[in-house]
This record gives sequence, C-alpha cells and structure tokens, in this order.
Amino acid sequence: MKLQRLFKMGPSELAFRSRQHAYIMVERLTTQERNPALTPSCTFDSRYCDNALNDMVSRLGGEGRDTAKAELQIHLQNLLSTRFFAGAGDTVCADEIANNLLLNDRALAQDIISRADAICAGKFDILGYGSLSFGDPVNWHLDPVAGREPPLVHWSRIDPLSIEQVGDSKVVWELSRHQWLLDLGQAYRITGNERYAECFADLVTRWMDANPAGFGINWSSALEAAMRLLSWCWALSFFRGASALSPAVFYTMLSWIQQHARFIERNYSRYFSPNTHLTVEALGLFYVGVLFPELEGAGRWRVLGAQTLIDQISLQVYADGGYFEQSTRYQYYTVETYLHFVILAKQNHIALPEHVETRLKKMVRFLLHLRRPDGTLPQIGDTDGGWLLPFQRRGTGDYRALFSIAAVLFDSGTFAWAADSLALETQWLFGKNTENIAPRAKPRAPLPDPLHSFRDSGYVVMRSGWHSRAHQMIVDTGPLGCRVSGGHGHADLLSIQCSCWGENYLVDAGTYCYTADAGWRDYFRSSGAHNTLLIDGRGQASPNGAFSWHSRPTARLRQCSLMPGYSVVDASHTAYGSNESPIKHRRRVLFITSDYWIVVDDVFGADEHRIELRYQFAPMPVAQDSQGWVRACGRNSNLLLRTFAAKGLTCALAEGSEEPRIGWYSPNYGQRLPAPAVTYTTVAQLPLRLVTLIYPCDTNISPDESPAIGDAKRRAISLLGEFDPASAG
Repeated sequence: MKLQRLFKMGPSELAFRSRQHAYIMVERLTTQERNPALTPSCTFDSRYCDNALNDMVSRLGGEGRDTAKAELQIHLQNLLSTRFFAGAGDTVCADEIANNLLLNDRALAQDIISRADAICAGKFDILGYGSLSFGDPVNWHLDPVAGREPPLVHWSRIDPLSIEQVGDSKVVWELSRHQWLLDLGQAYRITGNERYAECFADLVTRWMDANPAGFGINWSSALEAAMRLLSWCWALSFFRGASALSPAVFYTMLSWIQQHARFIERNYSRYFSPNTHLTVEALGLFYVGVLFPELEGAGRWRVLGAQTLIDQISLQVYADGGYFEQSTRYQYYTVETYLHFVILAKQNHIALPEHVETRLKKMVRFLLHLRRPDGTLPQIGDTDGGWLLPFQRRGTGDYRALFSIAAVLFDSGTFAWAADSLALETQWLFGKNTENIAPRAKPRAPLPDPLHSFRDSGYVVMRSGWHSRAHQMIVDTGPLGCRVSGGHGHADLLSIQCSCWGENYLVDAGTYCYTADAGWRDYFRSSGAHNTLLIDGRGQASPNGAFSWHSRPTARLRQCSLMPGYSVVDASHTAYGSNESPIKHRRRVLFITSDYWIVVDDVFGADEHRIELRYQFAPMPVAQDSQGWVRACGRNSNLLLRTFAAKGLTCALAEGSEEPRIGWYSPNYGQRLPAPAVTYTTVAQLPLRLVTLIYPCDTNISPDESPAIGDAKRRAISLLGEFDPASAG
C-alpha cells in the first residue's frame, strides 16, 4: 500500500515529503534526542527590528539580560496591542468588555469564573467528557479515560491512532491545545485576581518542562501545535499587566511560539491532511508572522500562511459554500479559521484577494440555510466537539457566535438574525462598544425559500418558513466525504434529517469517538446510524481504518423542483451494486403543501435481497400503535411516521441496543445516549418500492380520527401503484 501511494506522488510531493523525512532523521540524531530538556532559544531578524529592539536583543546574552528581557517585553507588548484583535489587544478596551460582561451578563461572567476556578483546582472540561482530572501535577501525556500514557520519545516514534500505545489521542491533544487559557484569561480580566494569572504561568511553565520540543504525543501533530500557538497568543494579550507574566515567562513563551512555528513549517500538512489541518496550521503561521514580525522566520511564515489560506479556500470550499469534507462541524472550523484570518489581516492593513471574503460569505450562508428552526445546526459527518477558540462554552450545534462575527464583518442583517444577539467572541475580535460594532443592517429573517439546493456540495433543504415553529428537512445528495480521503464523511447517502414544529425529530446519530473504540467508531459513521437504506445487512461503504474507506460512493441529484402544491427532491446512488449485480437506490422526497412529507424509496436490481429502511430519532419517547403508526413525542408536538409496501413489512423499534448496535445518539464527542431507531424490513425480489409518510402533528390526535392524515395516507399508498421498474434510469 505504501509503495502504491509512493508511485502516485508527483515530483513536488516527493520533494516535500523527502524534506520532512530528512528533518525527522536529523532531529533523532541531534543532541536534543539525548537531551530533550534543552530549552529553545528565541532568535530575531535584525532587519525587521528597530534600533531600540536591536539594542535589547544584543544585551540578552550579557549580564544585563534580565533588564533587557523586561524592556523587550514592554516593547513587544506595546507593538502587539496594535497588531492583535482590537478587543483583546488594547488593555483599556479589554477591561471595558470585561466590565460590561460583569454588569450586563453576570451569568456568563460567573460561568467563565467557575470554569477558571475548576482549572485552578486541576479540573478541565474536555470535549463531551466534562470535568476531567489529569493528575496533580497535571500529566500532559495521560488519557485518563483509557488510562494510557505514551512514552516521552521523539514524536515520530508515536502512533497517535494506536489505542494500545496512546489511548485516545484526541483527549490528550485537547488538553494540550491550552484553550482553557481563554477561561483563565477572561476570568483575570473580569476580576483582576492574580490567582488566575499565576495558574496560567504555572501550568504553561510545567507544560514546557514536560513537553520538550519535538518529544511526546503533544508534538505528533502540526495541527495541535497550531491550536496551542493560537491559545498562547491570546493568553499573552489577556494577561498583559499581570505580575505572573514576568519578563522571564514572556521571553520563554515567545521562544516556544517561535519553536512551534518552526515545527509547523517543517511538518506542514500540505499533502498529509490538506483540509482543516492545513488551514489551521496556516492560520498559526499567519498569527506569528503578523504579531511577531521581528522573529527570525516570521516574514516567511506570514507569507506561507496567507498564501495557503488564499489558495485553500477555493480548493476546500465548493462554489455553493459547502465544505468538501461533508461535515458541518469541520465547515464550522473552516469558517472560524477564515474569520480570524480576514479580521487579523484587516487589523494589520494586509490586502486579500476578493474571492476570499466572497467564498467565506458563501460558507456562512450555507450554514444559515442548514440552520434548524430551533437555531442549532445539524450534525452531518464527523462532529468532534472541538472549537478553534472557545471564548464561551456552547453546545456543539450552537453556531450563534459564528453568525455574530460574520454579521459584523459583512454588515449582514440575516446573519445578525441567525446570531440572535451580539456574541462575546465578536467583542473580543472587533473591540469598541456594543453599539458601535453591531451591524448597521437591522436583524431580519432570510427571504422565503421553501426549496434550496446546494448542487456542488450535495444538500437540499426543504422548509415551511424561517420561524421557530417551522418544518424543515435536509436531504443528503452528495458524496461520502471529500475527494482527498473521505475521512470525516459518513456513509449517509440519501439520508434525511427532519425538524417539525421547531423540534428535531429525525437526526444524524453523531460521531462519539475516533480511535478509542473501532467498533463504535464504525457504527456511528455507518449507514445503519443514518436515515437511509441498508441492503443485505451491508452499508453503503466499509471502513478502512479510523479515517478512511475502501470505497467512497457518491449520489446524483436528478431533480430538485418546486411544483404546484408540493416540492420534490429526486436523487439516486449505486453504492450497493457491482458490475455483476447492479443495484440502484433512488429516493424521492415530496413536501406536500409545506405540511408533510412522502419519501419514496425505489430499489432496482435483480434477485432477492433483504432491505432495511432505518429512521433514527433524537432521544425522545417513540412508540408504535396497533395500526402500524410510529409516534414520536416531542416537548410540544408529535411526529407520525409509517412505511407502506406492496410486500410484507416488519417494523422493529430499538433503543440502546448493543447486539446488534442500533438506536444510539451522540450529542458530543465521548458521549452516547440511547435513542429510538425504527427499522422497516422485508425480504423481496427486486425491484421494490417503499413509501414513507412523515406527518407533523401539533396535537396527540389519532391518525384514524384526522381527515387530513387520512388524505395524506391515501396519497402515500397511491404511489405504490405508480411503481415503474423502467424508472431506474
């Protein structure tokens, strides 16, 4: 397999990977391999330093080094205040934001302070695990969930995907992203309590001591180094003026920031993971290049980071604004990355090509259309529960902060409507007071759009309106993951998600884990965890490791039309077929008068096959009555569902089953909850048609007592008689 990949590489990739391999071999043979405790030194480029700074640098190696470091800190922090994001860069502005938070949103201020207190006590909120302890003192290499700790060896000798060697690397890495520094930093600005600054300095210093450059699990990913670098840059601004941020701590952190940038440059994910890995790494380099241009290498990093981000937005983002990894969460990462890039570039008067903001705005619009009536975004593809920079802890589907930032950047009333209010993140990024940074355009709901198709990325959204009690269905007509690897995509071709009366009923099951348990990893990304078909017990694709597939099938959107009285989405795929035995699944979704849906599934082929039609509900009461109706009970409404076929069907309801695995929902990484799943099964000679009626009810009315439901049922059954095997084409 490795030899096959080698033959597929072009000259540029071969040269790039050869250089990376050479760096690794040199690092293994240097004295640092024998003495990993060696502290990185900070080097400056005199061409980009003014006379005063050059004088300070010249004295760093002499007897007056302590005085020089103190002068250096003041000098660079004054420069940093003009280069950094306006809200956090200026101390006066940062204090105003903190004071306003304390006066106007005491609940949020107290939540930040409580989190900071927990960190001081050694408790960290990590992904979906909640408060975790990594020991006292903190063991930066430990996965406390799996109870595993990898050895402190050169990073290239560690396999981050090995559960036996590492545990779940995601858990270990998340702690060492140091995003909890934002809680400590904001708590310090809100209270002025030096305790939070002392905790920051102590933990960061201990991390540096325990993680010598290039050694251990926390250096095994350039992405993780970039995430940590971003957190450190924000910490230097939040803790400006704190006694704990001494000249010695500042200088050492600056040295390590430079070391992080060097590591990222040498291990750039240009070919390894040219997705969010690459763009976040590029943002990290851009941060250093813009904020500390006096450092040796900073000019090169600024250019490399900026050019990568400029190029990748066209490569990773479809023309319709969808992200190529087929994941709403990874689209969120990408949008947040580019928001930081554009705002930081504007702050430093760096002109960007027009297409960057144009494509970024389309990405936000894409998420706006997928936004559910309750204000959350659906899970599509992998959802790992992480954030680029979590200033305020939110649920994994809560993207209001993103819309708030975009509303100000693009002066958009529709983005402001989706944001609901001005987010804390927006104030830290833009500064000024609330009135001045709010978009001039008044918040307004988007124009009516009952059927919106994203043909490039492969999603169609049907909705009855934009209000909080609306009906919405999302139909997936795209490929399994991106063209590079498909690693974060799920086998969810033609899957649907449904919200009724503002409540989420039919959902994507989520992700749960990456490497901690291969069985659960494979289940949550399988076809069986999505609202689509299985044939002969098989899904649409079989996994090949934690982040790859043996094949990556795609669907084809055949029709997407508004018709008199209804709208229709028509798509198909051939994931289950082969040259010897071709099988096609065609699904048509009809939205009748914006009141209810009829889903028509046609399976074309030959021979007899076992067909399973799966509907995964959110955690809620679901039951089947004697007439065959499945009723899901939300907080303030119901959803009725029933499938019809010319052949005999059995209906089974499962919740939290482990043998076989059916009926699970993961709201966040590391969490799984029992959730009802309904499976309609038949063994029949192909071709076969199944027709499902999905009917939202705002009361507990019996289907047999409602004329409207009776009419919908007759309409659904009538479609069974229209089945024409010739329609497979």
